[in-house]
Amino acid sequence: MRKLAFALTFVIALAGVSPFLAAQDKPKQDAKIPPATLKIQVVISEQEGEKKLANLPYTFFLRAGGGGHESPWTKVRMGSRVPVATGSFQSSSGSGSTGVSPLVNTQFQYIDVGTNIDARAFIADDGRFDLSLNLERSWVEGDVILPGDKQTPAPAGSREFREPIIRQFKTELTLPMRDGQTVQSTQATDPLSGRVLTITVTLNAVK
Repeated sequence: MRKLAFALTFVIALAGVSPFLAAQDKPKQDAKIPPATLKIQVVISEQEGEKKLANLPYTFFLRAGGGGHESPWTKVRMGSRVPVATGSFQSSSGSGSTGVSPLVNTQFQYIDVGTNIDARAFIADDGRFDLSLNLERSWVEGDVILPGDKQTPAPAGSREFREPIIRQFKTELTLPMRDGQTVQSTQATDPLSGRVLTITVTLNAVK
């Protein structure tokens, strides 16, 4: 009987302690990680052989979510709008019995050329940050002479026009990074010009 009474007492005591232990562990499991502000620097380096062509830094801040907090996209846009010919049409002015050649007008469309960066980050469980980057880089390199409409009567030399050659680079990646870390993430070579692009990313948490 004494052994049975002791066993019952132990079970009752264990049942009373278990909820207390569970209550201590529960906040750790449900603890929400507060969002963090990150300073991101993206550097695009361009070179041909040993010749350095450009070193373009872009610095911005973003909000990294964690523990159920959302992470909004931060966007950076930098560049110019380049006109590109899309066709030509014949103007009615100057035509008729006067013997004057009709005018040929060229239609243009403007294309955005430069750097586009979309970035967001999440706080990982081990204290690191998962940084997602969508990067697009385009640039004008030379031009090409295109013939105009040969069936349209126009003054000599007006049937040819120059079109810009627009080259482009795109990448989408996710980098696991720690505070203060610098990563050379991507290196790519343009198959026509031989230009090499290198993407370097630095992450710093704002205290």
